Amino acid sequence: MSESLQVLADANSFFASCERVFDPRLANKPVVVLSNNDGCVVARSAEAKQLGIKEGTPWFTIREEAQQAGVVARSSNYELYASLSARMMSVMSRFMPGQEIYSIDECFLSPSTNALQTVQISTAMRKAVLQGVGIPVSVGIAPTKTLAKVANHWAKRHPSSGGVSLFSDIEARYGAAALASIPVSDIWGVGRRLTRKLQALGIITALDLQRQDPVSIRHRFSITLERTVLELNGIPCIAGDASANDGKRKSEILCSRMFSKPVTDMAQMNQALSVYAQKACRRLRRQSSLCSHVSVFCATSPFGPENSYQSFHATTTLRDPSDDPLVISKAACEAMHARADPHARYIRAGVLLLGLQDAKDFTTLHGFEARCDDHNLGGVIDEANRKFGAARVGIGYGGIRGKGRGDEDTGAVWTMRREMLSPRATTRWDEMAVARAD
Repeated sequence: MSESLQVLADANSFFASCERVFDPRLANKPVVVLSNNDGCVVARSAEAKQLGIKEGTPWFTIREEAQQAGVVARSSNYELYASLSARMMSVMSRFMPGQEIYSIDECFLSPSTNALQTVQISTAMRKAVLQGVGIPVSVGIAPTKTLAKVANHWAKRHPSSGGVSLFSDIEARYGAAALASIPVSDIWGVGRRLTRKLQALGIITALDLQRQDPVSIRHRFSITLERTVLELNGIPCIAGDASANDGKRKSEILCSRMFSKPVTDMAQMNQALSVYAQKACRRLRRQSSLCSHVSVFCATSPFGPENSYQSFHATTTLRDPSDDPLVISKAACEAMHARADPHARYIRAGVLLLGLQDAKDFTTLHGFEARCDDHNLGGVIDEANRKFGAARVGIGYGGIRGKGRGDEDTGAVWTMRREMLSPRATTRWDEMAVARAD
C-alpha cells in the first residue's frame, strides 16, 4: 500500500516568468511586474530579487536606479497570465490525479504512488511544463499540504534539488535544522499580524511552532492554527476544496480598481461602478449564481492633505436575488449616490456582490421568484464582446473604449494606467507572437 502524499507545484516568479515566454530577450535579465496603474512591484524575477528589490516597493521610488541596473519593468498583463496558467494547470493534470488549483500559479496534486515514483513523476511533469508552456515550476512533496509548502520553498531556494524536493529527504539530511531555518512568517496561513503575536510568545521559527501543544494553540488563537501545528507534525488536517478547480466563489464576488486620475464627477463614478458591476455580474452568471446584496466602496488618497482622507461603504439589499446586470448596476449606482461626497477626489472604487447562492437551488413562494436575467441581456452582451471585441457593448459603456491596443475601458479618464503592457499573445489575434527564420 502506497504512502499518503501531497504534492504542491508552484511556478517560479510566475508573472515575471510569463513575461519571458514570448520575449526571449528577457532571459537572465532582472524583470519586475507592477501593480495596477504601474504603482508597486508585485512580482520579481530571481535576478531582480538579487538586486535587493522588495515586493511592494513603489516603482517611482526606484525607477531611475533600477533602470540603470538593467531592470525591465512590465505592467500587469492579466489576460496573458490567466491564459498561461490554464495551460500550465492542464499539463500538470495529466501527470497526477486529484488536482486542486489553489491559486493562479500553484496547485496541489494527490499522487497514488510511493515517494520515489512521485519524485520521478514530478520531475517529468516539471520538464513537460517548461517545454510545453515555458514556465519554470518547483515541486514540494510531503505527507501534508503545509509540509508540501515547506518542501516547495526548499526546492526554490536550493538549486541542487533540481526543482523537486521530498520533505522526508530534507528531514533525514538536516533533521530539526530544516524547520529551524524557516521563519514562522513563511509558514502557510501565518500572516503578518499573527506572526507578531507568535514572536511575542517566543515562537520564531517553524520548528518552534511545530513543538507547540495543538490544544493550547487552539484555545489561544484558532482551530486553523491548531491544524497548522498538526500538519507540521505530519498529520493531514486540511481538506481539499471541491470548488477550487472551477474558481467558484461561495461568499462574495469583487471587482475593484484604482483610478489613473482622481474622479470628482459623479457621472464618471456612475460609469465606473456600472462597468465594475457588469464585470462582477459576468462572473456571477458564469458560475450560475444569484446575489442578494450589492455593496460599493470608494476612497480618496490616504497621502493627500491632512484630514482630507475619505472613504465610504454602502450596501443595497435587492428585493429578490438576481443575476440581472441591469438590476445590479442600478443598485450599485444608487448605493453610491446615497453616500458619496460630490466634492471628494476618489482614487479607488469597487463593487462587491454578496449573499451568493446557486440559481438552481433557489426556491421560494410563487410571486417572490428571483429576478433572473430572463431576457438574457448579460448573455447577449458577453457574446457581442466575444465576437466584436471587448467593451463594444455594455450598460453605460459609451465612450470608454480606447483605440489601437485599447483594452476594455482605456478610453475613460478613470481607467487603469498600464503604460508598459506586453502583448497579450495568447488571447488577441492582433497581438500574437510572430516567429521569423533568418
